[in-house]
Amino acid sequence: MKEPISKLGSKIPSENPRSNATKLSSASREVSPPTSTLLRWEVRRLRLPPRKVRKESLNPRMLTKAPANHATRSAILDKLHGAMTKLNAKLADSKDEANRCFVLNKDELVTMALDEEEKVARENFSVYSNIIKLRIVKLTKLALEDWVNEVKAHLNTRYYKIKPQLSSESASVPTSIDTGLSVKEEIAVAALLITPLDGLEEHGYVTKAPTEAAIETARQGVLDSKGWEKCERCGGRFQVFPGRREDGALTSGGQCTYHPSRPFHPPRKRTDNVTGSSETYFPCCSETVGASAGCTKASTHVFKVSETKRLASVLQFKTTPTQPEKGKLDPVSFDCEMGYTTLGLELIRLTAVSWPEGRELLDVLVKPVGEILDLNSRFSGVFPEHFASAVPYDPSTSSSALASDQRGKPKSMQIVQSPAAARELLLNLLQPETPLIAHAIDNDLNACRIIHPTVIDTVILYPNPAGGLPLRVSLKALARRFLERDIQTGGDQGHDSKEDSIATGDLVRVKVRELWKRLKAKGWTFENDELVPPTGSDTLNIHKLAMSLSPSAGHKRKSFASS
Repeated sequence: MKEPISKLGSKIPSENPRSNATKLSSASREVSPPTSTLLRWEVRRLRLPPRKVRKESLNPRMLTKAPANHATRSAILDKLHGAMTKLNAKLADSKDEANRCFVLNKDELVTMALDEEEKVARENFSVYSNIIKLRIVKLTKLALEDWVNEVKAHLNTRYYKIKPQLSSESASVPTSIDTGLSVKEEIAVAALLITPLDGLEEHGYVTKAPTEAAIETARQGVLDSKGWEKCERCGGRFQVFPGRREDGALTSGGQCTYHPSRPFHPPRKRTDNVTGSSETYFPCCSETVGASAGCTKASTHVFKVSETKRLASVLQFKTTPTQPEKGKLDPVSFDCEMGYTTLGLELIRLTAVSWPEGRELLDVLVKPVGEILDLNSRFSGVFPEHFASAVPYDPSTSSSALASDQRGKPKSMQIVQSPAAARELLLNLLQPETPLIAHAIDNDLNACRIIHPTVIDTVILYPNPAGGLPLRVSLKALARRFLERDIQTGGDQGHDSKEDSIATGDLVRVKVRELWKRLKAKGWTFENDELVPPTGSDTLNIHKLAMSLSPSAGHKRKSFASS
């Protein structure tokens, strides 16, 4: 008969006689049973609503007009299913229990493969074989995190019909950042991070409103071009018809075939002179540049306007006015989402939060001036149902209150009737000397048509190591590196402008923390929440110190990802 483990332990002779003098309590108590991983998994699975899965064979679904014969479709479907099965098995074996509920059973995997093959067959009839093969290649290289996102999207579409939400839980509970300062002290230090925009006009920053003569020239140029534009996605030429053509069309050129991601240039290797350099490819489908027109189709072509005078021809720029009755106002961090219209890329959502607290001040949908061509939902996070369920703006009701009143339904946001109206709401939060914070603030200010003299741009605070402007580091990469926070993880559900606004503000707080460490070491102090320099200190040199802080000050060395 075997003895209990606790007794067996006492029979083992000790090499050190003194070790017998003290008997550990853990050696005499019973050993706790191992935690059941399966039990925790099942508990997590219960968090997802039950789903009814129809049992299907791994056989291509019948189509009225198939893009290939049955044998070809069957062979492709087998490979697609095999790639998905490997990813599913990898997820099942992973230690990330939080995502175990997204492990699919055999029938669910078959359904997912059938759904995807059928979708490609219907939507990409002429290039079916090419698209589906590239998709299989992409799956073989897919990271586990991306696979989880794809499974979520499939489950939402197939079983739950969960409509896209504009707010995220991660945005409401941001990563805690301790600067060691009070709110007013943080604001005082942040004032040293303000960047003058004079001299940055060539990079898109607008410091002076275009004249009426320049605006008229832009209008005449648009008339002379007869609506011909260059597509922002595929690069092709097409015509746009603001107000619609007689037949109701908004654009010419039919569908747009393009790659949603930018070309990726693999880094050079020492062996390139022997093996040859790696080809540039599109991360969206792993297809090399020039292999095809694209892997994605859109119903229409779209374009973007960058010229300042042409932007002003739609809505003139406005300088932040003084509001004497409001006194000094605290900093604001904001973010804009844009969608494509018959007038270019226009503002469709505006979000502002307080800094440094991250409290929501403003979050509204914006009705653009031109007719909507594409809401750019993959990036903006704004979908047609958000506009359909929007309610007129009421300053007494917050967006979060609307969301809490309609559980289980898409978040009902407030909407204003024009970009000019949205601009006024933002300007109500500002004085000319109020620090306005954003990532790539030129894009956001231009979308709102605002000229603001006091800005903090995280693109400038965290310059690209390859040489600064015009090169930029993406907000997602900065948040991951300096905040240890993953943002913009919604996949096809797009970005959340509130989440981005908070992350941008927190990146400024990181710089405030590092700058204060240096100032404190030089003898700076606070009196009544105001910075007081040591005797003989040069304030100008301190500003130079603030702007010369290394992007990686106080952090481990990691690689950047450019936007």
